[in-house]
Amino acid sequence: MVEDSGDDGDVIVLTDEDGKDHEFELIEILEVDAREYAVLAPLDGEGAEAGAEPADEDEDEAIILRVETDENGDRIFSDIEDDAEWEKVAEAWESSLDDEDWEEEEGNDDGEPPPG
Repeated sequence: MVEDSGDDGDVIVLTDEDGKDHEFELIEILEVDAREYAVLAPLDGEGAEAGAEPADEDEDEAIILRVETDENGDRIFSDIEDDAEWEKVAEAWESSLDDEDWEEEEGNDDGEPPPG
């Protein structure tokens, strides 16, 4: 469906079914059940790609795609079509966001989150 046109790690160019290129920022690579998934945010201002589901309701511009490798060793990004697989990956992403929030709050030495 879509492919990686750049290898710099931060910006991914995906080509849709109509042959139109879209730039995305690679936010994170998740590993779930021995598969890799890319969390991407659009850079071209056109919103999430048609057919791709949002990563979560608070981040409605982010999408998650399965990362696969073709016969040439190039990364291929594809939609997650199985609902159970999608739920696992979305949970992993939400958990990752929760972990990042907690790490940011652990800035003091007494082990308690800073007062809100």
